[in-house]
Amino acid sequence: MSAQMPDVTYKTNPDIGQPYTRNDKACHDLSIRVRDLNLWYGKTQALKDLNIDLFQKNVTALIGPSGCGKSTFLRCLNRMNDLIPSVHTEGLVEIDGRDVNAAKMDEVALRRRVGMVFQKPNPFPKSIYENVAYAPRMHDLVSRKAEQDELVEKALRDAGLWNEVKDKLQEPGTSLSGGQQQRLCIARAIAVQPDVILMDEPTSALDPISTATIEDLMDKLKEQFTIITVTHNMQQAARIADYTAFFHLGEIIEYNDTKVMFSTPAQKKTEDYISGRYG
Repeated sequence: MSAQMPDVTYKTNPDIGQPYTRNDKACHDLSIRVRDLNLWYGKTQALKDLNIDLFQKNVTALIGPSGCGKSTFLRCLNRMNDLIPSVHTEGLVEIDGRDVNAAKMDEVALRRRVGMVFQKPNPFPKSIYENVAYAPRMHDLVSRKAEQDELVEKALRDAGLWNEVKDKLQEPGTSLSGGQQQRLCIARAIAVQPDVILMDEPTSALDPISTATIEDLMDKLKEQFTIITVTHNMQQAARIADYTAFFHLGEIIEYNDTKVMFSTPAQKKTEDYISGRYG
């Protein structure tokens, strides 16, 4: 479980957590503030003194070698790591001025605000319609059938899936292709009206055409949501991300404007990784 740190003073240096270079075309309203974040699996430390400011309505890519802490960090943002008994967390993860690890934080409400799309599509064993409608109904976001219908259509349209499934909404979500299933999972995530969408390698199991569709979708969705995505695909990060953070051995080595990072990285380790010298 996440440790409570009630009387800790966090670093306030304005440069802490900021990208090396600002992307003038990006939004810079703060979405998530992370300070001095450390995490252990048992006695093994997986994240070390992480500091990063994540901005609203941008795509931020997390890159780095396998096992460097990207997915673990992602799960810190909605406390998914709490489901692992051996995990111990210290530090601050703040959304709208509230520490997500505070004892009074409602984890269910947090995960509604900070949705997640996993590497492998995981639709519910329900109809396409119910995959989208179920969570909003449980959260009392809709009551009447007409409201549900409207919400389901909007979420599927926003996920770029409506035209492909509008005539078979009662068929199982598992009957769709892999790329369609992943878009259904995205529709399910956005149906509860989150502020942030976390994506853990959302295209790694998909074919190139489905991957391109998801990438185009992410570019459109950032107009409404903050998107933070893990990827091992350097070209994908360069295509889709406004900002990129490079992780290595549990540390953030560089956080930078994506175009700058991939052309003139600020750190030698970043340059070595991007150029393929290791990883």
